[in-house]
Amino acid sequence: MQTPFILGIGGTTRPGSSSERILRAALARIEARGVATLCLAGPDLMVPLYEPGQSDRDSRASILVDGMRTCAGIVIASPGYHGTISGLIKNALDYAEDLAADVRPYFDGKPVGCIACAYGWQAAGSTLATLRTISHALRGWPTPLGVTINSSHPPVAVEAGATTSEDINLDILAGQMVERLGR
Repeated sequence: MQTPFILGIGGTTRPGSSSERILRAALARIEARGVATLCLAGPDLMVPLYEPGQSDRDSRASILVDGMRTCAGIVIASPGYHGTISGLIKNALDYAEDLAADVRPYFDGKPVGCIACAYGWQAAGSTLATLRTISHALRGWPTPLGVTINSSHPPVAVEAGATTSEDINLDILAGQMVERLGR
């Protein structure tokens, strides 16, 4: 039997992007509450374009699908590109279709923490709305708090013990994720 863990999906193709840093900070807060995590970010998500009906998966896609299937919850951190989620994140989430015939299809009942990182509040808000909509479509339970980060105001402080609104919101999101797991 596997130990329950939270899967983190996010970032961009650029290592150390703001959305990847925020994702890692959220996962660190979850780990601090005694829950294991697995982070798939940037290059980990550079999987082939999702192809319905295709059963052969490369190693990165297999790890992604297995992580979505076996995790107890998911945190998704997307950059805002042109007012919505990035193609990298959308393609990764499309692989959830491989879970359609599972006993527990898609993200059924799993907590989903949504984080949107964009260069401006408007894009951050619409990106967050998209993440929440996709979470619902995949039967997930988006946490009551979704986090928006305006990356036009760097630096974004995400260190443990910091007291910016971003840090406070990441703490709340982590608490809601862990609480939903019954811990």
